[in-house]
Amino acid sequence: MLATGILRFSIKGVELVLEPYVDSPDDDSLFLIFRDETSGVTTYGAGRFLSADAPGGDGTTVLDFNLAYNPPCAFTPYATCPLPPPQNALSIAIEAGEKYHGEAH
Repeated sequence: MLATGILRFSIKGVELVLEPYVDSPDDDSLFLIFRDETSGVTTYGAGRFLSADAPGGDGTTVLDFNLAYNPPCAFTPYATCPLPPPQNALSIAIEAGEKYHGEAH
């Protein structure tokens, strides 16, 4: 996957960044792999996934963390999933999105 740049945003006054990925430079959506302060507590320990539209002409996009979801490896030991890169570890809790209360694989 290709890293396309950096998404800068703030939540409750905390400035954050995530590095999104695409399969090709022409993709119209971004793929994000992230960890946050809920990882391993109320969400899957290895992290979660999120998709977003590629930035428009004004350079902005919407990150809707309500749509964050668990990777396939959260549900079976037979799946392999990419781990979030160190730069995608958020220093806050993202309480939105899919939760996880199962056994870790």
